[in-house]
Amino acid sequence: MTLRGRLTAAFLAVVLGPVLLGAFFVGSTMSAVDRSRSTERLGLAATAVRTSVDALCQQLRAAADAVALVADPAARPGAAAQVVGRGLAAAVRITDTAGRTSYATPGGPTEPWQDCSGTSAAGPVGALAARVQLRDPTGADLGTVAAAQPVDPAFVARLAAVTGVAVTLLDDPAGPVRVAHTTENRQVREAVLAAAGRADGDRVTETDDGRYVRRVGPVEGQPLPLVLSVPGERPPALYAALVGAVVLAALLAVLAAGRLARVTTRPLVELAGAVDRVTHGDLTARVPVRSRDEIGRLALAFNRMTRETGSYVTALTSSRDQLRGHLAVLGDTLASTHDLQRILRVILDSAIAATGARAGAVLLLDGDGLLVGQCVEGLAGRWPTGDRNDPGTLRVPVGAGVVGAVAATGEPQRGRCDAGATPTGEPSCETYIAVPFATPGTADPGGRGGPERPGHPPAGDGAPAGGALGVLVLYDRLGGDEFDDDDLVTLRTFAGHAAVAVENVRVHEEAQRLSLTDPLTGLWNYRYLRESIRREVERANRFGRMLSVLALDLDRFKDVNDTWGHAAGDAVLVEFARRVRGEIREVDLAFRHGGEEFVVLLPETDARGATIVADRLGAVVRDSPVPVDGHGGEPVPVAVTVSIGIAVYPDHAASGQQVLDAADDALYAAKAAGRDCCRLAQVPDRAPTQELPVVAAAVSPADGLPRAGTTDAAGAGPGGASSGPHPPRQSRGR
Repeated sequence: MTLRGRLTAAFLAVVLGPVLLGAFFVGSTMSAVDRSRSTERLGLAATAVRTSVDALCQQLRAAADAVALVADPAARPGAAAQVVGRGLAAAVRITDTAGRTSYATPGGPTEPWQDCSGTSAAGPVGALAARVQLRDPTGADLGTVAAAQPVDPAFVARLAAVTGVAVTLLDDPAGPVRVAHTTENRQVREAVLAAAGRADGDRVTETDDGRYVRRVGPVEGQPLPLVLSVPGERPPALYAALVGAVVLAALLAVLAAGRLARVTTRPLVELAGAVDRVTHGDLTARVPVRSRDEIGRLALAFNRMTRETGSYVTALTSSRDQLRGHLAVLGDTLASTHDLQRILRVILDSAIAATGARAGAVLLLDGDGLLVGQCVEGLAGRWPTGDRNDPGTLRVPVGAGVVGAVAATGEPQRGRCDAGATPTGEPSCETYIAVPFATPGTADPGGRGGPERPGHPPAGDGAPAGGALGVLVLYDRLGGDEFDDDDLVTLRTFAGHAAVAVENVRVHEEAQRLSLTDPLTGLWNYRYLRESIRREVERANRFGRMLSVLALDLDRFKDVNDTWGHAAGDAVLVEFARRVRGEIREVDLAFRHGGEEFVVLLPETDARGATIVADRLGAVVRDSPVPVDGHGGEPVPVAVTVSIGIAVYPDHAASGQQVLDAADDALYAAKAAGRDCCRLAQVPDRAPTQELPVVAAAVSPADGLPRAGTTDAAGAGPGGASSGPHPPRQSRGR
């Protein structure tokens, strides 16, 4: 067989075989999946039906028990009427031991009433009933009490809504299949009844139009003869579509195989000959391009490869110059983000691409006088450390090695390393180039020195020169050549961008911090309080926790200012904030609300825990007077006390602002009670409700943390707090 024939046969076998298997698999799988899903759905629906009927029977038994438990015979009709009025049953009937009806509520459903505890009787069912024995206090049998609910179209519709499938109630389970009530439409009703006649037990049958049918009951505990049906999900005309797809695929495969065999064989021979010539050193070999398919593109690529191999070195050199021309655009990009790691990664990758280096790193100076590798590329396993795969181990002391010397002197360095001369802690390499970078205005080219900047050690022994922030270093230029002066100029440019980016990030972080903190006490300010209370309330609501809020106010603080001056008042506020920080947990938040008012948020803390914290804060303020500068210049101890209001979400409020207001009101109460004390907010009044006694079990949370959302009076908000309007705020004396 020729190459063309083999290609055609192979292509048809490869294409048509999976197509046929796929079509068969799709058809059989979709049918099986459709039946499995429908069977599962009907099984869930059958379980839901049994559960619903059982729940209804339990409700009816409870209603009958409620009437039977009435000891006074004269009060039983009233109890029966109350049960019907509350919707627990549609009718109640009381019979004596002889079976005679002694009382029946008016308007009851038609007979017969099917007992919940038995199986279905012959004939249509008018109602579902539960019966209990009626006994006197001595235990003698007085008859029965029956509570019934009608089995009508509305009952069947409710079952269909609960199960999500169509429900049909049969007229007589023992006789021919006839419909009493159904939710099926007329078009499919006959087919469903025919399939129901063939079904037995829990077996699922299928109708001719693709619906699945299952009978449920009558059995003990579910005495109603029901039929459940659900439409299948299999697409119509599935097999016809699969056959059409297979035929179309076969035609296309034959045409494609013939075309592929014709255009493939001849170019392959020509390409093989050209390859042989190239292997012998003839780069002038060319392949005729006879088509534009894969073979044709291969021929074009081969010709282009042999023609342009000599120009690749020139293209690489020019690409470096083009990259330099885009540095301005790179600077704008770096200035548009405050993600320091992303900025350093962009700078390092651009520097490596511009210089043709194999690896590199950006090191920043930390507070211990060490240069720490913040961003590295290509250095894994290239320096002697305990963990060869951890880039974070790149640490170089200022003044040690090449990188440390660059940071200490402020002068860039480049050169070649001798074998075995790599400084300890630095990556092993053959060539290197390192450039320092500093924030604008800190460099001192003239060597005269300059003002010291906060956060930067002064120049001197072991300190970086010119306020350097770090070093940008590259290793091993590809091709084995050393880095030249052009690379040094390029790297200086990238180092300048790195310095500006690092400074911008630091300025941005400092501005963010100052916008959220109080400049005097260092605590969070009112702006951050509003954001934090909203976040903590959402977290408490989501996880069912409690959130306690302490509103603190220094007592008679105006007297401190009037007596010792505002500078002394500021000293008292600063010392008070320090003591508050020392008495709360790391997860707690302290804020200066304004003036001498403070707020503390205690996540996952109930009223008891908040009271303990408040007592501790009151004691730490009360027991140690605050020394301030007196009028004579000598320190004077000033006794300070604090009043504290406590509110708990969700016990006292339903929102962040409301719990702040509740804590503020409790603070007012503490002021009114004589100051130097704490008071818990009042629980809002709840609307009176009438509760039915229900047996319940209390289970403590496994984690032991206080839980919110306890059931309480109707109309209460989260955690039992009233959802009504918050009481008006009142002014309080300080």
